[in-house]
Amino acid sequence: MTDHDKYLQRAITLAAKNVEHGGRPFGAVVVRGDVIIAEAVNTLHTDGDPTAHAELNAIRDIAERFGNASLRECVVYASGQPCPMCLSAMYLTGVQAVYFANSNEDGEPYGLSTAAIYHQLQKPLAQQSLAIHHRPQAEGKPLYIQWSQHQS
Repeated sequence: MTDHDKYLQRAITLAAKNVEHGGRPFGAVVVRGDVIIAEAVNTLHTDGDPTAHAELNAIRDIAERFGNASLRECVVYASGQPCPMCLSAMYLTGVQAVYFANSNEDGEPYGLSTAAIYHQLQKPLAQQSLAIHHRPQAEGKPLYIQWSQHQS
């Protein structure tokens, strides 16, 4: 068994325990070097937060404990294929790599696939099923300039 498999097995174990407690079958492990720095499960069933996916919960935990959301040296292991929201968070935090056990295809028969969302995001904004409107405002760009000036 490789280290990758060991960490994926840990994510699956977390997911299985979550199912036993009424949760969804998703667990995630974040590893830096060869040390697990965070573990989390999907907690939608306990807090009603639709963004409380295992991967995001692990990232939030790291940010809270370390005061930093940079995960440039980290690898995420997930029991299921990360949804677009979680994958975006991994890009934003600089995660080095992602490994997952169950694909969207594996989850489809159980209503546990986000393939339809990935499909929507590939379309131009005007063709997506969610109405998305760009309406520039005069105060918009000056806000970015103001922020930029505070960064030096």
